[in-house]
Amino acid sequence: MNASPSLPLPLVDPPSRGPGDAARARREQLKLGKRLRRQVGQAIADFGMIEDGDKVMVCLSGGKDSYTMLDILLQLQKKAPVRFELVAVNLDQKQPGFPEHVLPQYLESLGVPYRILEQDTYSVVSRVIPEGKTMCSLCSRLRRGALYSHAEAEGFSKIALGHHRDDRVATFFLNLFHHAKLSGMPPKLRSDDGKHVVIRPLAYVREDDIAAYAEAKEFPIIPCNLCGSQENLQRRQVGLMLQQWEKQHPGRIETIARALGDIRPSQLADPALFDFLSLGHRDGAAIADAHQWLAGDSARDPDDGP
Repeated sequence: MNASPSLPLPLVDPPSRGPGDAARARREQLKLGKRLRRQVGQAIADFGMIEDGDKVMVCLSGGKDSYTMLDILLQLQKKAPVRFELVAVNLDQKQPGFPEHVLPQYLESLGVPYRILEQDTYSVVSRVIPEGKTMCSLCSRLRRGALYSHAEAEGFSKIALGHHRDDRVATFFLNLFHHAKLSGMPPKLRSDDGKHVVIRPLAYVREDDIAAYAEAKEFPIIPCNLCGSQENLQRRQVGLMLQQWEKQHPGRIETIARALGDIRPSQLADPALFDFLSLGHRDGAAIADAHQWLAGDSARDPDDGP
């Protein structure tokens, strides 16, 4: 018996999203926005990031983090009990193919004051850093110098950066693994020259939440083709490690982030932070004797180490 010819299968459209799905997505977006506003507001309050009369330079790179930071700060500005000014600032580093029109069009559509700085750091980094080596360190220093100079010239009282909770945790492990020190990325700091106060309003915000918020808001994301495309970055490796931890033990990154705000100097081993020498000694003479013994012992046999 001859087999009957196969008939073409009818085309089936993918299930369309009904009004219930759209409403549910809208509710989730509203909940996410509320959570981000609460977390950013809490970070601002906890660390005194913004004060009455501040002129804040919001550093806008074109990535999801800085877009989210600007968006949330604009929302908080409308309801804040203090008055402060926000100015978006982008540094055009003259990377090949950089879409110069994207940020101005976006910021003009919002009515946000902005300034585009132009400095060809791309050529400098490409010339100085050997091919295949990490460009981030030099690129960051050049970018920071340009932004700091502009902040000083324009009288900004605060410089806002878009680093989030996961950045802070990753920086802690980078310093631990590669620099043998316990330090991280503080939510608020004063620059080395003492002239600038840097704030990180997204310090409590998860990167996954930022990604979801940026997608929902349809920000015009500009990818970084200079250092962000390098696969051998130490930060990328630490990020993969943290992702694996979070997959195996959900909540671990949040636990580490909370630990960065609960430091116990007496439980570590830094004599500059805790007076271990006087701990348990009956008088100051014993401490002096210990110093004298250590100095004399080191002088007798310097190869023994501590």
